[in-house]
Amino acid sequence: MAKFIFVTGGVVSSLGKGLTCASIGMLLERRGLRVRLQKFDPYLNVDPGTMSPYQHGEVYVLDDGAETDLDLGHYERFTNAPLHRGCNYTTGRIYLSVIEKERAGAYKGKTVQVIPHITDEIKACIKKNATEDVDVVITEIGGTVGDIEGMPYFEAIRQFALDIGKHNCLYIHLTLVPYLKAAGESKTKPTQHSVGELRKIGIQPDILICRTERELPKDEAEKIAQFCNVERRAVIEERDKEYTIYEVPLSLVNNQLDEIVVEKLALPAKKLYIDDWREMVESMRHWEKELNVCVVGKYVRHHDAYKSVYESLIHAGIANRCRVHIRKIESEKIEADGPEKALAGADAILVPGGFDKRGIQGKLDTIRHARERGIPFFGICLGLQCAAIEFARNVLGLVGANSTEFDLETPHPVITLLDEQKKVTKVGGTMRLGAFPCVLKEGSKAALAYGSTEISERHRHRFEFNNQYREQFEQAGMIISGTSPDGSLVEVIEIPDHPWFVGVQCHPEFKSKPTAAHPLFREFIAAGIAYRTERRGDANRSKPLTLPAARS
Repeated sequence: MAKFIFVTGGVVSSLGKGLTCASIGMLLERRGLRVRLQKFDPYLNVDPGTMSPYQHGEVYVLDDGAETDLDLGHYERFTNAPLHRGCNYTTGRIYLSVIEKERAGAYKGKTVQVIPHITDEIKACIKKNATEDVDVVITEIGGTVGDIEGMPYFEAIRQFALDIGKHNCLYIHLTLVPYLKAAGESKTKPTQHSVGELRKIGIQPDILICRTERELPKDEAEKIAQFCNVERRAVIEERDKEYTIYEVPLSLVNNQLDEIVVEKLALPAKKLYIDDWREMVESMRHWEKELNVCVVGKYVRHHDAYKSVYESLIHAGIANRCRVHIRKIESEKIEADGPEKALAGADAILVPGGFDKRGIQGKLDTIRHARERGIPFFGICLGLQCAAIEFARNVLGLVGANSTEFDLETPHPVITLLDEQKKVTKVGGTMRLGAFPCVLKEGSKAALAYGSTEISERHRHRFEFNNQYREQFEQAGMIISGTSPDGSLVEVIEIPDHPWFVGVQCHPEFKSKPTAAHPLFREFIAAGIAYRTERRGDANRSKPLTLPAARS
């Protein structure tokens, strides 16, 4: 029988429950256990696909086409656990399922209520992940204890332990221990109140993970243990990480969290092997090579909007033993200041995905700057589409070339709505979503990066390259280096005569890990290193851009 770990949060949001779950999952995997991870989000949207990146951060897409919370990206980057649609539920999805059952008469005339019907639905969603090939299911409850919208989830996981036996469940609570500079001390009262809220619900946490800015004094940890009815050894300090989020699992190991979990759940675990991860993190502190990468997008003011892109760039830096400095630039700033000024010092330029026409001209100016000056360029999703528009206007001379997403009356629609999308009327969950195969052109930069001509990548879009312009583009020097297997959809474009100019319709950032950088990101960074070395020379090296502190 599978064992279950429930991770909750208190005091404030954004404490890092997702990273904590991912880290615990990784540690258990590295002790020979088979893990599944899932997250419950308390909002009423059916999924995050219709939410603004400023509200929710990036939408993380799985192979099966599920649009999920960005924390599932942490799960995949840290573990090898397969994820699917059943790994992320929202309140909207839970209630929708219950309402559909009621409409079908499944409840046989009973009054449908939060208890037991909603809580039973939540428990059923937890159990679905406990298949025969799983040893531990880790479930993250979004939001914080005390939130009114989260109450059904806390009630459900309270009941869950009664249903299957407390010895098969473990409650981990992530909380904040703030440091007050004026008083010169850490304060445990917020943690005490948070745990008090949990205990009112009927949940006694087994382990407390305390987020702190500074070292948690021994006497404060003892006070927390005493007032919260938790073993002293199970009060785990988790200090902010100034360098990289990939230090989090190591910090938890240093506090023996994996040993406590294994002991409390009586898991048949092997000895932990994490030396390679420790060496990877340590090596990141000592690289001599540096690279300045400009990411020009619409949502860069919200760090989590392009979370997987930023992490993939870091992974590519690890693969190239290079410290990547990321400069996030609003595409509208390019329009205001011009690319020469705004992109000064760039060794490589990336234009990620997005929607709507705001800032598009800035992206076009960015791409032209990279193309004409031989700066390595990588376009993702909308980045590919903008590269096609820029090439059509400035190389093919097609005045007014555009995407029909931005201009329905454009005389040259080089980017158009997918045929399958033309009859779509609903917004949520209707894009081209999930993993699709792609065939790459032999000898292309993409094929050389992958080491294969047959690949599969995840997608999230409605618009595609217009096949009517393929011949014109290829005659002018831009090749179609990747298509769907039947050749009907353009998936990858390249300029062979450019040091590295590649655009992809997919989202390769969803398949990158710190221990296995995505091949396109890896080669993009390698091209940036070559550009910096060959075009600038060490004597003319620009001042590195500031890398924001990691959020853990």
